Amino acid sequence: MPTSGPEHIVSSYNDELVALAQSIAEMGGQVEVAIENGTKSLLRLDRELADLTIIADQRIDDMQRKIDDMAVSMIARRQPMASDLRSIITAIHVASDLERVGDMAKQLARRSLKLEGLNLQPTFYNGVKNMTNLVLRQIKDALDSYSSRDSAGAIEVCNRDDEVDAMYTSLFRELLTYMMEDPRNITPCTHLLFCAKSLERIGDHATNIAERAYYLQTGKQLTSEVVELHRTQIKA
Repeated sequence: MPTSGPEHIVSSYNDELVALAQSIAEMGGQVEVAIENGTKSLLRLDRELADLTIIADQRIDDMQRKIDDMAVSMIARRQPMASDLRSIITAIHVASDLERVGDMAKQLARRSLKLEGLNLQPTFYNGVKNMTNLVLRQIKDALDSYSSRDSAGAIEVCNRDDEVDAMYTSLFRELLTYMMEDPRNITPCTHLLFCAKSLERIGDHATNIAERAYYLQTGKQLTSEVVELHRTQIKA
């Protein structure tokens, strides 16, 4: 009669690590869809898509709880060391960031409902559309660097965070100008300012995920000095 030996235990443990990584990848995919749908509902003032995005956030929340439960259970039962422990702890942090991004996508969808019936010029949306494209790229690249343990890619994501901040500042000034030009623009532009802030926060969470990816690969915290050195090398 076959017995369960060390090889079986190791195989089972590796399967659990793989399952944890797959859960993060699945959650990341759901969050990317949420950002896209939240923004589309805003740009199109699509009530049905907004409602679907708001409802879908519950699934993202459930996925985070599942990942937390998996990770805590693995730590309690397996007592992982070194890189394995780092992998599990990082998964908990990444799932938390993804859950917050899901919340931001839900906020975008809710704003679209408040904009219904308001007179919005197409030019008002251009900055939001451009900023969405940038933060969505940040999220995708951060998740790629995490899944592939690409420390250089993680640094590049952090390096681009300045672009997100600069775009937010530019969009803030643009919307403020529209508000000063015509008082009727105040209400819709105020809603769009909140949307821009949500997008800027998504960018911050993308940076957090990239920093986790760097730590996962190197075992070191990603410092501003390392990011600046990378930026200097690119310019050279």
